[in-house]
Amino acid sequence: MRAEELAEMGRLPLFVDVTEAHVAAMLRGAFLQRFPAHVELVREGEPADFLHVIVDGQVEVFAAYRDRETTVSVLGTGHSFIVAAVLLDRVYLKSARTLSPARILLVPAETVRAYFAIDATFARALAVELALAYRGVVKELKNQKLRSSLERLANWLLIRDAETGGTGRFDLPFDKKILASRLGMAPEVLSRAFASLAPYHVRVEGPQVRIGDPAALAGLAQPKPTIDDPNT
Repeated sequence: MRAEELAEMGRLPLFVDVTEAHVAAMLRGAFLQRFPAHVELVREGEPADFLHVIVDGQVEVFAAYRDRETTVSVLGTGHSFIVAAVLLDRVYLKSARTLSPARILLVPAETVRAYFAIDATFARALAVELALAYRGVVKELKNQKLRSSLERLANWLLIRDAETGGTGRFDLPFDKKILASRLGMAPEVLSRAFASLAPYHVRVEGPQVRIGDPAALAGLAQPKPTIDDPNT
């Protein structure tokens, strides 16, 4: 990596406040790679050779069984994956692929485990990643088990609107097939769910979403902080 790239990597959340010498040592054995969209980065069942850190771009974490596949999460800049497999030196329980062109930092798993053992600040950063991932799984489990497909879509739309400035106008960040999988429904069910939101003044044209009456949509969604608030 070039000097400016090393400096950029050092500013990633994973390395903030970590001893500079330790960051430098970890980055000496790491790789910064660019990937086009739709490239598989890790495969379920394979050994965890690297900790992957998203420098920019989007990554879909997914799992498959027989001829079925589901999106577990969509991660963006600053997130790491899959931390638990790296720390435990076990196989990946999920797969991951790029959704968009992305830059990914690959830190050898042995290096991660070594500095996890000797650098408390780095260990805390990884523990925070694990804790956030765990809470995300709990929230998603509640979302899937306690809500209908229409309620899940309504809440996702409200969250996405808030993330994009709360204007009631935004583009879907990925295609509808991925969104359907992310929300735990078939693509045709997602299409029907969008159609069912018309009385709540939600309009979809291609990737563009318009929320004409946020209060009406919120009345349907009944958002709950312990499921929907990323800061809770």
